[in-house]
Amino acid sequence: MFIGHFGAAFAAKRGAPRPSLGWLFTACQFPDLIWPIFVLLGIERFRIEPGNTAFTPLAFDHYPWSHSLLMDLVWGAALGAVYFALRRDSRGALVIAALVVSHWVLDWITHGPDMPLVPGGGTKLGLGLWNSVAATVLIETVIYAAAIFVYLRATTPRDRIGSVGLWTLAGLLLAISAANLVSPPPPSVNAVAGTSLGLWVFVAFAAWVDRHRAPRAPVG
Repeated sequence: MFIGHFGAAFAAKRGAPRPSLGWLFTACQFPDLIWPIFVLLGIERFRIEPGNTAFTPLAFDHYPWSHSLLMDLVWGAALGAVYFALRRDSRGALVIAALVVSHWVLDWITHGPDMPLVPGGGTKLGLGLWNSVAATVLIETVIYAAAIFVYLRATTPRDRIGSVGLWTLAGLLLAISAANLVSPPPPSVNAVAGTSLGLWVFVAFAAWVDRHRAPRAPVG
């Protein structure tokens, strides 16, 4: 899942108005933010195998430190603790921790049975939504659109950047998702890992946009 993860971050702003969208983007994509680093270091590995699923040619062989359920619980607790130490916002810290774990849940829905429960364990799960391109696109798009709507109801622009920047960010993520559908298989594992490091740019972009938006005052 791609835009579905970002959708979780947009929607989370409703329940946790204090964390920047940059923090929420970091949380929702944290396993994918550290995964390419682990790949480039040789700690985790995957293959490019066209036809592995209908939606993606990537076969994820070994990624227990970034994507196992146990480690995502650990990463979530750690990221939430860092946020709490900096902001003293317990609700925001809990939402950030939950967003990290939501990454595993959404990947469990989309991936084939390659999602580990614990490092070193043999059990791997996955419902295989990626075996249907149409179902994947439909479900991710609905999640993303609904989440943008929730974010718009939860915040209001402070200035023009807060409006134009948001739609630029949302549109870029949607365009990347669409491009992945029609692009040929990537040329190499390192190319995928290197490109995936670009997700950090969207964390910074989201933080910048969110600084130009304010929590919407409750009606009444």
